[in-house]
Amino acid sequence: MPEGHVIHRLARGLRSTLGDAPIRASSPQGRFEASAALLDGERVTRTEAWGKYLFVSTTGGQILHVHLGLIGKFRSKDVPAPEPTPTVRLRLENDGGCWDLTGPTRCELLTPRERRAIIERLGPDPLRRSPRTEVLFERLSRTSIPIGATLLDQSIIAGLGNIYRAEVLFLCGIDPRRPSNRLSHEEVEEIWEQSVRLLRIGVTTGSIITTDPAEIGRTRGRMRPDDHLYVYHRDHCRRCGTELRTIDLAGRAITYCPVHQPT
Repeated sequence: MPEGHVIHRLARGLRSTLGDAPIRASSPQGRFEASAALLDGERVTRTEAWGKYLFVSTTGGQILHVHLGLIGKFRSKDVPAPEPTPTVRLRLENDGGCWDLTGPTRCELLTPRERRAIIERLGPDPLRRSPRTEVLFERLSRTSIPIGATLLDQSIIAGLGNIYRAEVLFLCGIDPRRPSNRLSHEEVEEIWEQSVRLLRIGVTTGSIITTDPAEIGRTRGRMRPDDHLYVYHRDHCRRCGTELRTIDLAGRAITYCPVHQPT
C-alpha cells in the first residue's frame, strides 16, 4: 500500500498539471460514471493529502476522495493521452495533464461534513503544517498494544505504513514489541521527528530512503535500491551484521535488529 509521501506527491502532481482549466472527467470502467459527470467541466481548486487519503475539491463544491488501498494506482499520462483501458475507474484530463485511476479501495464524492469526519479520525500527518501532535501522545498513552502495531493505525500517525514503521523503530532503537504506553515522552518525540524527516525525504526523492548517505558512501540520488533501507526485507542488520528477527504485528511482518532494538 502506498505510504503517505506518495499521496502528497500525487496531490502536488494533480494540482500542478491540471491547473485552473476545466477538467474532463470520465469513468471508462463505468463504476464511477454518475459521479464523474458531476466533476466534468469543473475546475480544480484544491488538492490535499491527509496521510493516505487524497481529496480533490472543485469550483462547484464537489470533493473527490480517493484511497488507493493495496492495489490502487493514480497514474499521470502524457497529453494528448492514449485511449484509457477498461480498468480505469476515473480519468481526469485537460490540456495540462491526464490522470488515470485504477483499483482504488475508495473513490467517491463526499460532503464537507464527511470529509471532516475522515480527517478527525486520523492522527497527525508528519507532512502537514501545524500537526496535532498532542493526539499522538494521548492515544499512545492509552493503549498497551505493541508500538509496532499501533504505528500502522492511521489514528496514531497518518501516513506511516509497513516500511516506514520498521525503519523508524530501528532508527529510534525501539523493540517493536514494546507496549505503546511504556514509551517515554522522549521516545515518542523521536518517533515523530524521524517520521517527519523520512517522509519529507520520500516526498523529495519519490522513494522511501531511510539510510544515511554517509554510511552508504553515495548520495541519495546515486544509491542503488538495495542501499535504501536498514532492516525492511533484509536478513542482516546493515549496521552491525546481526541476523534480523521477523515477527507478525497487526497482521503484517516486521523485521527488527535485536542488538539495536533491545527488549
